[in-house]
Amino acid sequence: MQLSSSSQPHQEAVDLLLAGGLVITLNDTGEIFAPGAVAVRGDSIVAVGPRAEILSRYQALRLLDCPDDLILPGLVNAHTHAAMTCFRGLADDLPLAQWLQDHIFPAERLIDRDLVYWGTKLAVAEMLLSGTTTFCDMYLFADAVAQAARECGIRAVVGEVLYDFPSTNYGTVDNGLKFSEELVQTWQGDPLVRVAIQPHAIYTCSPDLLVKCGQLADRYGIPLIIHLAETHQEVQDCEARYQATPVGHLEHLGLLAPNLVADHAVVLTDADMDLLARRQVAVVHCPESNMKLASGVAPVVELLARGVTVALGTDGCASNNNLDMFQEMDTTAKLHKVHRLDPTVMPAATVVSLATSGGARALHLAESIGTLAAGKQADIIVVDGTQPHMVPLYHPYSHLTYVAGGADVRTAVVNGRIVMRDRQVLSFDISEAMAKVREIARRIRSAER
Repeated sequence: MQLSSSSQPHQEAVDLLLAGGLVITLNDTGEIFAPGAVAVRGDSIVAVGPRAEILSRYQALRLLDCPDDLILPGLVNAHTHAAMTCFRGLADDLPLAQWLQDHIFPAERLIDRDLVYWGTKLAVAEMLLSGTTTFCDMYLFADAVAQAARECGIRAVVGEVLYDFPSTNYGTVDNGLKFSEELVQTWQGDPLVRVAIQPHAIYTCSPDLLVKCGQLADRYGIPLIIHLAETHQEVQDCEARYQATPVGHLEHLGLLAPNLVADHAVVLTDADMDLLARRQVAVVHCPESNMKLASGVAPVVELLARGVTVALGTDGCASNNNLDMFQEMDTTAKLHKVHRLDPTVMPAATVVSLATSGGARALHLAESIGTLAAGKQADIIVVDGTQPHMVPLYHPYSHLTYVAGGADVRTAVVNGRIVMRDRQVLSFDISEAMAKVREIARRIRSAER
């Protein structure tokens, strides 16, 4: 990839031009420019189109000329627990309940702001290097997540995870709600960080807490995000306790609404899916985490057929164990084909849209990101098309889903800023983050003994 200036008489000035072999817009018509280019001024895209036309119209301070590469919107990882990079590989090959109760919750008693800050920075390095430019995070010490994301130059939706029991961060439930509201107020208007209200799940949150979370989200017009219907055990317990499925329980509480984002949504009845569609609830599909924890296969094909907005997420590194959205796309396509014994379901173009425009819609960011179009924020990635496994290229969506991996991402731009170029993160020192997490891991290992 060549980085140079672009200058011809009578051209409109821009800050950055990305000129590639293919520009995949992910817009509603599936427009692809071959070859194509994207012009960026400040934090926004000013034009997308054929390469020759864009280069003739605009003069750039910087030209990224990558004639054999693919340019597309940055990927959206719609469900993470970023700081769980510190617990990667700590407890594998266990069912969800045992994994949580016997290993993750005890380990999380050691959590402090320092662990979350550095664990998030390590996660951001991994995400930027694999093409994710936006992530949605649910974890403790969400103020540290927000700070780390902002310093690293990645777009983020963050929220403090709320439970009925005391938290190592905020203490009591009432303090958790207060902490969440202060977080919303602190980050209002930030160009990169937004806040959501994030109760953990129906089995860790009372109806009263869930209702208060919904009221807080409504007050500020922000998303309400929750783990929902993740396992058969969760559904059985909910039915025994509340005489309703988890989806039905939230309906009874008045929480099924367009601002609700349901993470996982694995175990759903037809009535549940109809309700999610009717109430315009978004779902985040996390196939690799669901597979690893043997939670089941979410009915994504059926949800899409009902018009439900579906996004993709990796979940945390303790249950995946990576943050590579390209791998998540490949898994998504293949899992549903073999599950339904139908090779035509979840076609590659659909899967790529779930990882880009679908994620943007789910997080209520579609006006800003998720597609390449004039007026959108400049969140853009460049995928290397020169590697042997990328040649030849007949169908770009198929290559992005079944061939490319996170390591093929050559450059990442967030909000108009080049944060990773030629596999080098430019926005912060990743070696420092790795060193800090190694120190944290030694502390966790000592506590386990």
